Amino acid sequence: MSDLGLPLQDIWPNATCYGCGPANPKGLHIKSYWASDGSAVVAEFMPRPEYNAGFDNVIYGGLVASLIDCHSVWTAIAYAYRAEGRPHGESPAISYVTGTLEVKFLKPTPLDQPLLLSATVEETQGKKSIVRCMLGPAGVVTAEGRVTAIRIAGDKSVGAG
Repeated sequence: MSDLGLPLQDIWPNATCYGCGPANPKGLHIKSYWASDGSAVVAEFMPRPEYNAGFDNVIYGGLVASLIDCHSVWTAIAYAYRAEGRPHGESPAISYVTGTLEVKFLKPTPLDQPLLLSATVEETQGKKSIVRCMLGPAGVVTAEGRVTAIRIAGDKSVGAG
């Protein structure tokens, strides 16, 4: 996915979020990008064997939820910058947190192949953005999520630059 530009998370190099923080040495290091056509925010994640759910070639559901959560929050951030006509990462920083997370597990998610995530903002109401996210290996959706992301003001802990 490197042909899509810099990962959205790179604006906060000191962030320690378990899902996406570049500065968390034990984190998942999710990297989200605008799709080449600008229609969605996408990511690819290669699971490791220790993410097993206890069944052959099945990922633990908590990891699926974490991937959807983190990717969806970054989708809300990216859409907000775009809606305001601002370059991604420009100060003052735009920050969101998870208000609600709903995950539907449609079928087991395999452990032995890259997972693709694709998310869009379906609706924005004031400080709330409703994000829909699909996850699964290429050509298959194994889980879908709906995240209400809440914009927070004055987040000085993770500002750009």
